[in-house]
Amino acid sequence: MNNIPPLDLTKQYETIGEEVNTAVLEVLASGRYIGGPVVQSFEQQFANYIGVSESVSCNSGTDSLYLALRSLNIGPGDEVITTPFTFIATAEVISAVGATPVFVDINADTFNIDVNLIEAAINSRTRAIIPVHLFGQPAPMSEIMAIAAKQGLMVIEDCAQAAGARWDGKRVGSIGHIGCFSFFPTKNLGAFGDGGACTTSLPEIAANMRMLKEHGSRKRYHHEVTGINSRLDVIQAAILQIKLRYLDFWNEGRAKVATRYQELLSSIPGLILPQEPAGGQGVWNQYTIRVKSQEDKCKFNYRDVVRDKLHEKGVMAMVYYPLALHLQEVYEKLGYVSGQLPIAEQAANQVLSLPMFPELTQEQQEQVVYSLKDCLAEVNQILGDG
Repeated sequence: MNNIPPLDLTKQYETIGEEVNTAVLEVLASGRYIGGPVVQSFEQQFANYIGVSESVSCNSGTDSLYLALRSLNIGPGDEVITTPFTFIATAEVISAVGATPVFVDINADTFNIDVNLIEAAINSRTRAIIPVHLFGQPAPMSEIMAIAAKQGLMVIEDCAQAAGARWDGKRVGSIGHIGCFSFFPTKNLGAFGDGGACTTSLPEIAANMRMLKEHGSRKRYHHEVTGINSRLDVIQAAILQIKLRYLDFWNEGRAKVATRYQELLSSIPGLILPQEPAGGQGVWNQYTIRVKSQEDKCKFNYRDVVRDKLHEKGVMAMVYYPLALHLQEVYEKLGYVSGQLPIAEQAANQVLSLPMFPELTQEQQEQVVYSLKDCLAEVNQILGDG
């Protein structure tokens, strides 16, 4: 049997390679590699796709979050509410601007922030909420926006894994005050390197972000504040323009793969399968199951052993994320303790992301599922013998 990677970008390149090669060569021949009409064209196309008036491209998804916070003048003394079950960048940027991340536990079914716990975390220092549309599944934006309006807070959507997802018919990135996207190659809309963008329909905020990403300058060599250098390369913008045209098609392919997984895995005991949230349409950046804990039976992490055995069989399942943010060494000073956010901690011990990409064949999926069954049986045998 052939190895099955978590994501196979070579299949995508087979579809668009000719268009990409032509576009890249045109950029190389132009001599214009930073800024200019190609980048501006992509920004407008992406804004139109998301359903906002403004799109501000930048160097990475991390920078998009940083620019969003800076554009709202969030800094020392401020607090920002977010989820502990996400990539470090979401919280890292809060710390980078001098503010304090406040972690709220997640919903067990969706892995996204639990809206029922947000208001209890709000105080006089709270300035914003950053919901994360994790694994491509939209967070409950209607409730989050209602809380924010009631409390006078700003909402920054972390859409890094969710380009094209919808909540109540609206694309994520158009619902909060600012949407933040990553174009890292593994994302639904991925560049051939790093890249990111902020989306908003608030022109003043967009202008602030453009100023901040250009060394705090609106006029060349005149600097209002300390900014950063965060630009999307022209080559990446040219590639992203092509890939944007295919995004909905690829997302539909991911949805078909997810549906097939649901059918193939539904009869296997000991698994909790992911579900799209009511009111949302996800894009399945990952297909993430939960392997039920066996702490009462063993002294090892059951999920980790299953993953390792899958790797031995050539199925490259991944774990995102094995340690919740509130328990990371970098945030020890915040005073969180083990057991304080139990749903996120349980998820960190149980989640397992199976291979997911639009071109994944039924034969490959069946190999994943048969291998998973075998691995579960092997680990259960170890427990029985022990």
